[in-house]
Order: sequence, then C-alpha cells, then structure tokens
Amino acid sequence: MALKANKVLFIAAKLAISSALLYFVLRKTGIEQVLLTLRSMSFFSFIAAVALYFVSQVISTVRWKLLLPEAIGIRKVFSLYMIGAFFNTLLPGVIGGDAVKGFYLYQLTGKGSMSLASVFMDRYIGFIALITLCAFAFPFGYKYLAGSHLEWLLPIVVFSFIIASFLIFGLRLGRKMRLLSEFYVYFHAYRNQARIIWQAFALSVLLQLVIIFAVYVLALGMEQRFPFLAFLIFLPLIILFTMIPISISGLGVRESAFVLFFGLIGMKPEVATALSLLWFLAVTAASLIGLIEYIKYKKERTSPDSVENR
Repeated sequence: MALKANKVLFIAAKLAISSALLYFVLRKTGIEQVLLTLRSMSFFSFIAAVALYFVSQVISTVRWKLLLPEAIGIRKVFSLYMIGAFFNTLLPGVIGGDAVKGFYLYQLTGKGSMSLASVFMDRYIGFIALITLCAFAFPFGYKYLAGSHLEWLLPIVVFSFIIASFLIFGLRLGRKMRLLSEFYVYFHAYRNQARIIWQAFALSVLLQLVIIFAVYVLALGMEQRFPFLAFLIFLPLIILFTMIPISISGLGVRESAFVLFFGLIGMKPEVATALSLLWFLAVTAASLIGLIEYIKYKKERTSPDSVENR
C-alpha cells in the first residue's frame, strides 16, 4: 500500500514539474505565437518526421536483436520494442517502457538476467553513440556554445559517463546481489563479442542521425533555415536532458531545453517551443503502433495456443 502511495506521489511530482516548466515556457513565448507557428507547419514535413522516427525504431529493433539469442525472431523483437516505445511515450510514470519490454522478454525466455542485460546494453550502446556523435560535432560547432556557460556541459557529461561506467563495469558494484551478479555474467559474454558490439554501435550512430534529421525536417517544414551542424550538437544534449526522470515524457524539460539551446543560434522562443512540441507529436503518432502490438500480444497471451506462441 505504501509502495503504491509512493508511486502516486512520484507521478504527481513529475506531473507538477512538467506543468510548471510548460507554463513557464509558454508564458515566456506566448501560447498564441506558438499556435501560429504550429499552424505554419508543412503537413508533408510532419509525416516525413513520423516516418523517420518509425525507421529509427526499426533500426533500434535490429540493434536489440543483435544482443538477443537467435531463437527470438525479429518480428517478436520489433513488437516488444514498439510496446516499450508506447509505454515510454503515452503511459509515462506508470511503468517504464524498458521495464515493460524487459518483462515481456523474460516471459518469453524465462531468463531474467539476460533480459535485464540485453535491455541495459541496448540503452548503454545507444548512449555511447549519442555522446560520440555530439563529441565529434563539438569541435566544428563550438562557436554555437562559446561564451554561453553551456560550453562545459558536454565535457562534464562525458567525464560523468566514464566515471559511471568504471563504477558499474570496472569495480562491478552490485555483483554481490544475485540478480546483478548474473547480469555481469551476460555482460562479460557481450564483451567477448566485439563484432556484435561494433555492429550495435554503428546502428546506434545511424539511429541518432535519423532522429536528428527528423527534427531538422520539422524545422525546415516551418521554414526555419538553421545549420544542420547545430542540430548535431544540440539535440544529443537535449535528449540527455529529457532522459532525466523528473517529468512526464520529458514534457517541459524538452521544451525548455529547445528554447535554451536553439536560442543560442537565434531561433525565436515560440519557434523552438513549437519545434519541440511537433517532435513530441511525431514520436507519439509513430508510437501508437506499440498500442496495436500490445493489444495483439495480450490476445496471444490469453489465447488457448498461448503456450505455443511463447
């Protein structure tokens, strides 16, 4: 009972933070101006962004499949990945999408540690690619951050990531816990498969480029002509901000970050806010496929032939 109450309080706190940040941003930008900017959006560009996000999910599926046993088919992996995307986007705060797809993977395989390890490695490699891409673009686009007090953000993120990785994998913190000790066994197996890890990393870089290009397409759809290099630097940092679990689906945090970063290159606050909201709507539209997959999966689990479907 106490656990349920804590969960409700946690969700309420995230909702309050999202509401406060959105109120602050919209008050600064003017909701009328944001709506006018949204109306100027090219419908074709929005559909293209939705399609690009869907492509990114297909790439994510292939990456996760590399980290899983061959017995699990790519169609099932795609289904689980889209279910996770649906829970992350449309049912935030109740249970994380990664936890959902990890749990369903466990139901399929009966291997909890393997499920945990594969989900973690999928995210971990993606995180490395995100930071690498931003770091590669950083020297060429440093001028966009110079003198803004944000120029140290990327070095701090990279340093923190290295320290955290050393604590988790170098010192193996948590290896004395039964579940986590088995997790390290699976991680060690991944470490011995360099080819698979490099393939997953390459797919992660491609994935991030597709996502960044999708946001760039949305900006072009609003007739906003800004250097693609700025998107390569800003979006990875914005994504890192939205990963912090303090809001509902990143709402408020993402819009604030868009206004903050893109304001450095002269994008108007109402345009940056509209761009952020459009990206969220594009992600939401594509994630609805996860709802269809979720319904199908629940029917499979409750059908008489569910044993065979597993």
